[in-house]
Amino acid sequence: MAEKKKKSSAKVTTRVVTKSSSDEKPTKNVKNKKQKNDSKKIKHVAETDKQTKKATDKSDKKSEKIKSKKLKKAEKNKSKDNKKVGYFKGAWLELKQVRWPNRQSTWAMTFAVIGFSVFLLLVIVGLDILFNYLFKLVIS
Repeated sequence: MAEKKKKSSAKVTTRVVTKSSSDEKPTKNVKNKKQKNDSKKIKHVAETDKQTKKATDKSDKKSEKIKSKKLKKAEKNKSKDNKKVGYFKGAWLELKQVRWPNRQSTWAMTFAVIGFSVFLLLVIVGLDILFNYLFKLVIS
């Protein structure tokens, strides 16, 4: 049997190192302290802004969902009426775009249809007579 190789997994350990207040160098400059305080305030304001944005985003999403549902219902009702009216408007626009034939070409097409119909009538009658004759021959 083939030997199975065991996979060795490396253990990874992470260590978080934080700077303690005793490690910091004392500063005599007052501006640095003010800047640190200002940056802390800015961070705090930014965090509260994020929290309020999250809360308003949630409420905005809910209100948007409600609005979108109402709009969809209104659009459905309008679309039913618009479909009926839109059909007739579209049909009228199509009729305006039609290139209507003149009197001479209309009569020419009419006679062509009549002639083709008569030709097919003669073919069908001829086939009927032929099959009728063959049927009588087979029976007698």
